[in-house]
Amino acid sequence: MTAVDLIDTEVREIVRQQGLDPAAEPAAVRRIVDQVITAYDERSLSVALPALGDVGAAARQVLDAVSGLGPLQRYLDDPSVEEVWINEPSRVFVARHGRSELTTTILTAEDVRDLVERMLKSSGRRVDVSTPFVDAMLPDGSRLHVAIPDVTRTHWAINIRKFVVRASTLDELVCFGTLTTSAARFLDACVAAGLNVLVAGGTQAGKTTLLNCLAAAIPARERVVTCEEVFELQLPLPDVVALQTRQPNLEGVGHISLRHLVKEALRMRPSRIIVGEVRQQECLDLLIALNSGLPGMCTIPANSAREAVTKMCTLPLLAGENIGSRFVVPTVAGCVDVVVHLATDIDGTRRVREIAAVPGRVEGDVVEIEPVFAQHNGRLVRADGYPPHAERFARAGIDLADLLSERGNVRELATEGAA
Repeated sequence: MTAVDLIDTEVREIVRQQGLDPAAEPAAVRRIVDQVITAYDERSLSVALPALGDVGAAARQVLDAVSGLGPLQRYLDDPSVEEVWINEPSRVFVARHGRSELTTTILTAEDVRDLVERMLKSSGRRVDVSTPFVDAMLPDGSRLHVAIPDVTRTHWAINIRKFVVRASTLDELVCFGTLTTSAARFLDACVAAGLNVLVAGGTQAGKTTLLNCLAAAIPARERVVTCEEVFELQLPLPDVVALQTRQPNLEGVGHISLRHLVKEALRMRPSRIIVGEVRQQECLDLLIALNSGLPGMCTIPANSAREAVTKMCTLPLLAGENIGSRFVVPTVAGCVDVVVHLATDIDGTRRVREIAAVPGRVEGDVVEIEPVFAQHNGRLVRADGYPPHAERFARAGIDLADLLSERGNVRELATEGAA
């Protein structure tokens, strides 16, 4: 055994004797690790023991193994790492700045199972032959997804998506180059006026971050209810209720779907409802909620603003044979007001590619959209469209014409040029 193995064994024995929860009490475990290493160092002066080497590295390795997620912990602690995934024990990947890279970490199948067991311990969720997929949240807010054979070919597939809050307001997104000042002012006004906003984009395009920043613009007097598969949104508002789905128990009962959450949210006196991501039948329940006059926001995976609206028209059809396009299409046209589409550049930078308005018109079963901001020469610039419900902007004390005027855009370009 190596010195680290001996220290690890001794630390675990002391932790068991003291009845500590390593995950919940890392500071106490750290003190034990330091004490054991000091004692080991002193013993090595009189007894032949394996060389310890770098004391700091040994302490970190033992602490990660006992209180953290072992070899993966250093990636979770690294702020530049956005996601960690395991395709097989010998192939562990991370994503930095939107780009993936294969790490030098080598695990065993037993290591992988042990890590999953530890990660699921705090969530109360499980993965087994009857439930080969699981979505859960780690204590630090990271999102975990696990798939096991025979859904996967041979090995367990694990994804840990870290929720790295690089921005919490629209102004911070402007600083990161995600959108322009005029586009941020427009989106801020849309939220303040109570328009329904749809955030679209691909995986890891920054949809949840943008949704979080949009939610930060909600007036503090409003009561907000959020519905998510796994808690990811972090809203800096005084009156927020966060709801999360639940898996069925071992008897196959107790399942709470996203559809159920949306329905229950309407009974909680919300001023505004936010759905983390719409992918299935819950789209129908969200549309019904928005059609009742309740402002809301959500994200949806889509390649453009047009495709996002089309998807909103098709997902509700999954709810049942009695749901038809004759109801859904005009409902989408009347409920969705603004669509924001993001995408990731080749260099990993996340940018808003377009902001489109949905004026409420339908032509041949196709919902019309108007570009309010669009990409031109790599820059998000003002287009010709206008959002619906000008009266809502007026009630919020916002001059929509001045907000979207050419004069305002010229002022912004002059300011940025001077900078």
